[in-house]
Amino acid sequence: MKAKIAERGQVTIPKLLRDRLGLRPGAQLDFTVEAGKLVAVKAKDTDVVSQVIGCLRMDKTTDAFLEEVRGKA
Repeated sequence: MKAKIAERGQVTIPKLLRDRLGLRPGAQLDFTVEAGKLVAVKAKDTDVVSQVIGCLRMDKTTDAFLEEVRGKA
């Protein structure tokens, strides 16, 4: 697949590739040059809130979690 570089340096990633890679508007890419080739990689999410959300999800109620942590009396 080919894409042109616009006058302001912008490149449109073909829809097929965006869909395949799950790239949505606002997604960030990291660019590197490897062996003379431009490589674009989806940037890791550095948003602290997004990183913590997975840690906070529980399959238990708050009471059940507290019982487990404190030990059943």
